[in-house]
Amino acid sequence: MKIAKIEDAKRVLEPIISKTPLVHATKIHDNLWIKAENLQGTGAFKLRGAYYKLSNLNEEEKAKGVIAASAGNHAQGVAYSCMKMGIQGTIVMPKTAPLSKIEATKAYGVKVELQGDTFNDAYEYAKNLQEITGAVFIEPFNDEDVIAGQGTIGMEIIEKMPDVDTVIVPIGGGGLISGIAYAIKTLRPHCRIVGVQSEKAASMKTSLEKQKIMTLKEVSTIADGIAVKTPGTLTYTLCKEYVDEVVTVSEEEIAAAILVLLEKMKMVAEGAGAVSVAAAMFGKVDLIHRKCVAVLSGGNIDVNLLSKIIDLGLIKTGRKAVINMNVTDKPGNLSRMIELISRTGANIISVNHNRIQNGILFNQCRVGVVIETNNQTHIDEVLDILEENGYHPHMVEHV
Repeated sequence: MKIAKIEDAKRVLEPIISKTPLVHATKIHDNLWIKAENLQGTGAFKLRGAYYKLSNLNEEEKAKGVIAASAGNHAQGVAYSCMKMGIQGTIVMPKTAPLSKIEATKAYGVKVELQGDTFNDAYEYAKNLQEITGAVFIEPFNDEDVIAGQGTIGMEIIEKMPDVDTVIVPIGGGGLISGIAYAIKTLRPHCRIVGVQSEKAASMKTSLEKQKIMTLKEVSTIADGIAVKTPGTLTYTLCKEYVDEVVTVSEEEIAAAILVLLEKMKMVAEGAGAVSVAAAMFGKVDLIHRKCVAVLSGGNIDVNLLSKIIDLGLIKTGRKAVINMNVTDKPGNLSRMIELISRTGANIISVNHNRIQNGILFNQCRVGVVIETNNQTHIDEVLDILEENGYHPHMVEHV
């Protein structure tokens, strides 16, 4: 990899991509800026690497058509590039890919095949299909042209903020962080590069710790865009050399970041895009006395999933709580419990009253209450007043 290649990618992409803004995220932290790749034309950064890769194909290769495997964003990047260049494309996506990403990919005119339950299943099928058809396979991350295209984000960050000292980047297969890290470390060697993965899909972090490429047995995360079992060989090598640290975030932290971005920043982020902001929000990266940029890599979230994620985020941030308790089954006891909760200022959304559940004493009933609250302190106040009045409540972790 040479910096000249990223500079060439920048030139090629100039008329195609949006130079996405750096947004000062003061409502999250005074020292945090967001590189808003969710505002890219296809809703994610992947257009950069895909278009640059296809632009470097010769006429014979273009005539053969292309094949790609993707959970969604690479699919749209390749599909859009095929449309702009008049290339026939086939995209293999896992059956579990969000419907919104599948439909958006089809809209660009490529053929879409759904195979397997994970990205790795789709990738294996696509590679076999490529051998049969002779089409050109477009790697999602383990390709120098793709990495160079993603590296243009790093150059844009330096152009807008020359004194940046920390850049936080999501990691799936590693193409995005490899390009950004190489570009920034070449231009600003002292800038710290921090990668972020879901703790349920930490293949790059595990590989770097074991000092060899590792394949996870399974990945399961709301950050579907970075649910990759095995990092690339090129990306592993570049991360090993240019990335300072890789941290992980939980599913609840990802959900909370999506909620905060939506509510406070008016930005729509998918799970994979929000992990960098989650790392900043929950103390995984030191922001004190620094100028930090979090790369929000994409905003293509399935609206059917969004409501569930919002609920998870509300619970994580103490804005919603689910409380179960056993209540003596006699007149007035339920209304007294409701009155105690109301006294704290919490808003009761629903009450579930069950008299026949297994394990409940004959003179008791199980009551589940979903409440809206201000924060964790407010939840603690509700729990305390119920406990003081003999209700013995306990929290549950879902709505």
